[in-house]
This record gives sequence, structure tokens and C-alpha cells, in this order.
Amino acid sequence: MKYLKQFFIITAVAFLGEVLHGVLPFSIPASVYGLVLMLAGLKSGMIPHAAVKDAAAFLIEVMPVMFIPAGVGVITSWPELKPALIPVSITIAATTILVMAAAGRISQFVIRRGKRSPAAEKEEPCRNF
Repeated sequence: MKYLKQFFIITAVAFLGEVLHGVLPFSIPASVYGLVLMLAGLKSGMIPHAAVKDAAAFLIEVMPVMFIPAGVGVITSWPELKPALIPVSITIAATTILVMAAAGRISQFVIRRGKRSPAAEKEEPCRNF
């Protein structure tokens, strides 16, 4: 019964994401709305972590299985995708490098900014690393 309740909470949040996608005029996927709602619920305490922990862990474990239909779709669409293979590969490589560089720069900025702030000197360093 515990798992059903947890799946219901996750499904309800996903449904609210679908509703927001249908109501709001933005071109943001419903899954992103659902993830933001779940994050807000977890951070605010409206959804306790324990209320979704076990079901979420199960969904993460079976996530690789969810990629099988997409892989089969790529295989069945190969004749249409083959002519665009080189441009798509170049785009994927370029955007991957760009995202990695941007994430690295932003991380360095945040780390340097944290070291300079007076509040950071008063706090104990995180020992989780």
C-alpha cells in the first residue's frame, strides 16, 4: 500500500505538470513543469521526502528500460536519419563541449564567489567531499 501511495503522489504531480502545460501558453514540456512542482514540493516540505522516496528509487532503477522504445524508434527511422548523421553528430559534439564549458565556468564562479563571501568564512567546511 505504501508504494501505491507514493506512486500516486508522483503521478499526481506529473498530472499537475500536464495541466500547467495545457493552461500556460509557454512551450515548456509538461515533464519540466512536473519536475519543478516536485522540487518545489520537496523543498518547501509540502511533500515529505519519505512520501516518495521508495517509489522514486524504483523508477530510477527501471529508467534504462524506458530508453528501449526510443532506441527502437531510431533504428526503424534509420533510412530517414542517415543523411543527417554528420550534421547531427557535429551539432551534438559542439553543444556537448559548449555545455561542459559553460557548466565548468559557472561552477568555478560559484566556488570563487563562495570563498570570498564573509559568511563562508564563518561556516564550517562541508566534509562530504
